[in-house]
Amino acid sequence: MGYEKLIKNLKEGFGLTRSEAAVELGRLREKRATKALIEALNDPNAGVRSNAAFALGELGSREAVPHLVKVLKDPEERARKSSAKALGMIGAEEALSPLIEALADISYRVRKSAVRSLGQIGGPKALRAVEQLLSDPEIIVADTARMTVDQLREKL
Repeated sequence: MGYEKLIKNLKEGFGLTRSEAAVELGRLREKRATKALIEALNDPNAGVRSNAAFALGELGSREAVPHLVKVLKDPEERARKSSAKALGMIGAEEALSPLIEALADISYRVRKSAVRSLGQIGGPKALRAVEQLLSDPEIIVADTARMTVDQLREKL
């Protein structure tokens, strides 16, 4: 499917159609879609917001960073999780503090994504924050934190 059709579907289709268009634009690494994907972060459908966030991560869109940071406060877990992931994919150092705040998210999935993203961004501040999750009550978060701490220590 062509770029124009995907953008049209992202803006005008049904929820599932908009969501699939966001995925495809990310998969194609279609940089021209950045503005439309940023707009899709405000879509009423959480699946669209989630897939748009992830697509922006796949595009490596630094322009999207402040918008993705806002999505870290989205009411829907999957949108917050995808935003945290995208910020790590982009390597957005300016998102370090918001990602550290996301380590306190009620959702273990969001915490896990934030841990991984902090590992991708790196630095002493990220290391100190991730170390706090070594005793997270969710074993998968604690295990991810352990692996990430090892990664971060190797980089320093």
